[in-house]
Amino acid sequence: MIQLEGLHKRYQEHEVLKGIDLSVRPGTTTVIIGPSGSGKTTLLRCLNLLEIPDRGKLTLAGTALAFTGTGRVNQGELMAIRRMTGMVFQNYNLFPHLTALQNVMEGQVVVQKKSRADARNVALNMLEKVGLRERADSYPHELSGGQQQRVGIARAMALQPKVLLFDEPTSALDPELVGEVLKVMRNLSAEGMTMVVVTHEMGFAREVADQVVFMDQGIVMERGTPEQVFEQSGSARTQQFLRKIRDKS
Repeated sequence: MIQLEGLHKRYQEHEVLKGIDLSVRPGTTTVIIGPSGSGKTTLLRCLNLLEIPDRGKLTLAGTALAFTGTGRVNQGELMAIRRMTGMVFQNYNLFPHLTALQNVMEGQVVVQKKSRADARNVALNMLEKVGLRERADSYPHELSGGQQQRVGIARAMALQPKVLLFDEPTSALDPELVGEVLKVMRNLSAEGMTMVVVTHEMGFAREVADQVVFMDQGIVMERGTPEQVFEQSGSARTQQFLRKIRDKS
């Protein structure tokens, strides 16, 4: 489904990604963990070309792009990649003047050129999937943070992407609201949705991930099953990071 080969990204003098190689199989959940500043979010944004890599190669569902440092890509290829990915942001990014239903409809109507009737049917189904059909006519300010994030997930799913990308989807939530968002994500994983998740929720990673990737200083330091990374890691840096996480919890 996803193949990264030698992916590099630099901001002026700061090299954020230093040659990332990564494979994500269809129907699996990959969880990316690591300290702040390790390049996790930049990697995620490179997957749907919100950030254009400087060098390397990205292949997503058969569409391959090679990057040569120009900072530009063919617009047709860029749109092909973005149509195959759905992004769930840390801070919801809902339109405040639109209802939950309208937020989920918007991309379908504007990007996919669906009729409003068809988009409404899909949006209602997606809101039901995340447990919010009864809040379809509510505006974002009338919803809790957890509910807003679930609307964000419904919006991403409504575009029928091949891959869902999650950028720390629970980090802006009050602790008591985290569970409702993780429940939706668990259900999507169980249904075979291909997902790449940047998160600090180690319990979620242990329970749901098929692959855990530990990043530090722009490098993939370790990857493997949850058991391999959390229980059998041979990397001193990975063990140090996990100890700090455990000490905080």
